[in-house]
Amino acid sequence: MESNRQRKVAQIIQEDFAELFRKQAADSKQSFLVSVSDVKVTADLSIAKIYLSIFPQEFRSSIMKEIEENKTQYRNFIGQKMGKQVRIIPQLNFYLDTALDDVEKLEKELRGEGDNPVL
Repeated sequence: MESNRQRKVAQIIQEDFAELFRKQAADSKQSFLVSVSDVKVTADLSIAKIYLSIFPQEFRSSIMKEIEENKTQYRNFIGQKMGKQVRIIPQLNFYLDTALDDVEKLEKELRGEGDNPVL
């Protein structure tokens, strides 16, 4: 069960990264969207799992690769944002959230548009 502290730290991380990714997308020459769909923080606040939705799909691998390469800078960024509120800045682990894709795929299959139409 998540503590209030975990929820607060996760919310701060989610809001700060949402703003950062929004600015990066606006500054980019390409048109894409990176949204922070969820953040889970371990009980000791040492690890933050950050789930990202990236649209359109063709940018996913390149954006995830870039995020992984810049993890240190992202940890420094979050450290500056929340350094006064926590003793340890969590390690950041980024994951691609494909839940919306799964929902879309399921809806298509239910409408009979998928590869294997439902009888």
